[in-house]
Amino acid sequence: MYAVIVTGGRQYRVAQGEVLRVEKIAADVGAEVKLDQVLLVGEGEGVTVGAPLVAGALVTAKVKSHGRAEKIRIVKFRRRKHHRKETGHRQHYTEIEIVGITGAGKK
Repeated sequence: MYAVIVTGGRQYRVAQGEVLRVEKIAADVGAEVKLDQVLLVGEGEGVTVGAPLVAGALVTAKVKSHGRAEKIRIVKFRRRKHHRKETGHRQHYTEIEIVGITGAGKK
């Protein structure tokens, strides 16, 4: 069984047992998180597509850790103007493990 969920403004295709990094979620390590924005649920040949969300579908995940991604360097440069500006950014993330997917209706 798999599902397409929305969290942190991005869409992810998830299956039970997968571990993925998503935008930071305000939850403690080891806590269960319920993701209710499910766009699609599929099992074998049966696929349920929401309009825009699947009614009653729920993806349960367990928070494994929090962290920060690798640094991204931003360079602004203007030639011949003695102008160079460098900044960096490290995005916060939450690593979650998909525990269960419910709400698979067949169409």
